Amino acid sequence: MSQFRFARISLILAALGLNAAPAMLGMTAVHAEEKAAAAPEAPKDTVRPEIFKLIDPAQIKDLMAAKNYAEVKNRIDQCAAMPNLTPFETFVLNQMRVQVGSASSDNALMLPALEAMIDSGRLSPKDKTNFIEAIGNIYYTSKDFDKAIVWFNRYQTETGNTSKVRPQMLRAYFFKNDYATVKTEVLKDVAAAEQAGTAPTSDELALLGNVGIKSKDNALYLQAVEYLVKYYPTEAYWFDLLNRTRGKPNYNQRLDLDVLRMKALVVPGRMEPDDYADLAELALLGGFYTEAKNALDKGFPNGQMGSGPDGAKRKKLHDQATKGAADDAKNIGSGEASAAKSKDGVGLVNLGYAYVTMGQFDHGLELMNKGIAKGVLKNPEDAKLRLGYAYVMAGRKDDAIKTLETVTGNDGRGDLARYWIMWAKNPSAPAAPAEK
Repeated sequence: MSQFRFARISLILAALGLNAAPAMLGMTAVHAEEKAAAAPEAPKDTVRPEIFKLIDPAQIKDLMAAKNYAEVKNRIDQCAAMPNLTPFETFVLNQMRVQVGSASSDNALMLPALEAMIDSGRLSPKDKTNFIEAIGNIYYTSKDFDKAIVWFNRYQTETGNTSKVRPQMLRAYFFKNDYATVKTEVLKDVAAAEQAGTAPTSDELALLGNVGIKSKDNALYLQAVEYLVKYYPTEAYWFDLLNRTRGKPNYNQRLDLDVLRMKALVVPGRMEPDDYADLAELALLGGFYTEAKNALDKGFPNGQMGSGPDGAKRKKLHDQATKGAADDAKNIGSGEASAAKSKDGVGLVNLGYAYVTMGQFDHGLELMNKGIAKGVLKNPEDAKLRLGYAYVMAGRKDDAIKTLETVTGNDGRGDLARYWIMWAKNPSAPAAPAEK
């Protein structure tokens, strides 16, 4: 048991007046002359003289101050061995067991006594639930997760407060390897939060991700990361999400350029020179020369392309991109007529996106819309995806979301559309709220 948990239980005891020997509830001795005048039924809130003599608060205070816990325990045991203990005498002895157990880090002594006090009927409702919570936390810290769950459930039942101890209870299930329960309960909490229009806690979402890791459920892990990106976006979460999306079993590599485009915008701090080189190479294959040149300029400032075969390859790419970008700057408009005459709208879509990469957003978006309206024969949903994130690049958030919400596909395209919507709605990284 950690000192933190003992400190906590000591604070609770102090709040209830149970951490100092003189504070034992209403404890007075019943002397012979008082016995003679008393009714046949013994007073309920008194202890007999022979017990009082052993646990006299003044003596116990000195023993506790001297840390002579063994003697205090011995006196408790002597009292407990006496016949016909009254409920109050039993309560007082349990109170003392809690005191000495807390002070001496003796869970075996303290916990049964706490449980007995809770069920004694002598605690106020508030004190009772405080003790129930404390026992749950003690069992949790002691790694007795089954008992912790029992007491956390009891706390929820008796208080009606289902949120206060829920984080500890979910972690207790996690640490006892009951991943199925954690998954079910966290997803239930996430659904409830979304239904209420609030954000799930970052701790719960991280716990869901850990369940995915421990249970080797990659889909669940990716789902958790997506939730974290949605509600608590950071470069680290975005980077993990985009990289793992490319590793999904149904992912289609034709979307590699789309993924790299998103990485370049969303996680520029995580982009390596090789990422920019890959982006440039794929952009060149698509005829997007300005995009390729910009990528290489970012990845390799001052034209430092490196040495060896890779350096030579990058230099060749840079030369091609630079020449093509210069040609586009002069002659890109000449391709519009032929693209407009084509039965397939893909030419207009690609030409429009090229304009977007050159910063000519309005004209580029106009051409892309015309191409999609004409009809794209192969992978038409890809064109809608690219129009959607072109709107994002142009700062037209509402148009972007409206377009991206219509994109379908289970090969990575639908994922990317969803990610772009999340980015458009919440590109910043707010601080995560504290766990309740």
